[in-house]
Amino acid sequence: MTTVTRRVAPTPEHSTAVRFPQNFTWGTATAAYQIEGAATVDGRTPSIWDTYSHTPGRVRNGDTGDVATDHYHRWREDVEIMADLGVSAYRFSLSWSRVQPTGRGPAVQKGLDFYRALTDALLEKGIEPVVTLYHWDLPQELEDAGGWPERVTADRFADYATLAARALGDRVKTWTTLNEPWCSAFLGYGSGVHAPGRTDPVAALRAAHHLNLAHGKAVQALRAELPSYARASITLNIHHVRALTEAAEDVDAARRIDALANRVFTGPQLEGRYPQDLLQDTASLTDWSFVQDGDLAAIHQPLDFLGVNYYTPTVVSAATGEASHGSDGHGQSEHSPWPGAEVAFHRPEGSTTAMGWAVDPSGLYDLLLRLKADFPAMPLMITENGAAFDDYVNPEGEVVDPERIAYLRGHLAAVHRAIKDGVDVRGYFLWSLLDNFEWGYGYSKRFGAVYVDYPTGRRIPKASARWYADVTRTGILPDGGGEH
Repeated sequence: MTTVTRRVAPTPEHSTAVRFPQNFTWGTATAAYQIEGAATVDGRTPSIWDTYSHTPGRVRNGDTGDVATDHYHRWREDVEIMADLGVSAYRFSLSWSRVQPTGRGPAVQKGLDFYRALTDALLEKGIEPVVTLYHWDLPQELEDAGGWPERVTADRFADYATLAARALGDRVKTWTTLNEPWCSAFLGYGSGVHAPGRTDPVAALRAAHHLNLAHGKAVQALRAELPSYARASITLNIHHVRALTEAAEDVDAARRIDALANRVFTGPQLEGRYPQDLLQDTASLTDWSFVQDGDLAAIHQPLDFLGVNYYTPTVVSAATGEASHGSDGHGQSEHSPWPGAEVAFHRPEGSTTAMGWAVDPSGLYDLLLRLKADFPAMPLMITENGAAFDDYVNPEGEVVDPERIAYLRGHLAAVHRAIKDGVDVRGYFLWSLLDNFEWGYGYSKRFGAVYVDYPTGRRIPKASARWYADVTRTGILPDGGGEH
């Protein structure tokens, strides 16, 4: 059994470290396709990520999620690791293809039994299961029928939400409809660097709307099936967009990206409308006639909290004459994930992670304050935050990752500062529990607090896992540097 050996954390009497609220949720997070493996086991059929990863040239080194970290067979060990980490919650996604292989019809009980057993084990350890219905793995049959650009996919998603709620609603209190629909729409159908790999800007905008609609319909489906105390949410990768300079054209470039990255989702979901500037910016591509009467009311459902994923800020300026969307941090493609926005992206100065992303906790602080200003009544949850570094096992059999500890400490300090300044942040989920299949990067990027030796599946908690265990156990952020 793999265990996390904790160090003795400093006590408040002998430390100037900051203390988080007593009821703060400490968690970790994963996604089904990235960790489960067992791609053809117990009735599971291909998702768009199975198809995409098996397409030559799509994923680095030809990697696939066929085995991943084999969590489907090693989940008991992984639950023990979480218990040793001291987390109070675990955010994971269901594989739609495992639960409802064709995206329609009855559920597969063996698939549901896997998630029932997992949630039961979590509850036995005092860990709250937080279920995400969709983390990018659309059943391939639904993509073959048109995918997210087609309206019917939203209806299929609502049916799937009903199946999941009926199966797990007696165990799971907290539900998330979609994870980062921006990636599903604009990387999947715009730039093609994510599954299904299509490159049609209008299809990307249609997909964004139908993902919004799927979210609203799923919230309604969940509310209809779950007890009144259950919580419904969505997780957005809200970009913290900064203009390169204060020049009017750079400020306008930031506005355009903010509309496409953020307000295309927060507008309909939290305010019941699409922003007018977004419609104007994209008018040369579409008249948005795919938005039908009643859609905005269906999308605009009450939420119990908003999940926020943050890794790095986004810096933009007016277009320089050369396509530079490849510097937006979302992968290289000849096709832009930003329909209707001719702008330039810039890599911020300073230290970076193995992803090439700038380490900037101040962006998280600024983002949280912006969300409080825009949606003052909405509680927030940091549902993903973490970093990839070039981790390795040293001769002593340890994985020492001081860069990740510094990253986590800086970002947790930013969260604490935001809480002190009045932002209602309820919890923090470290991304990720395990090294795993990092989408188009395959197994070349390691985000985990736990190192995975892929040939054997062996789990080795990193130094950052021990550090995080101290934080989750005490609620105290130890000394060692602040935001940078």
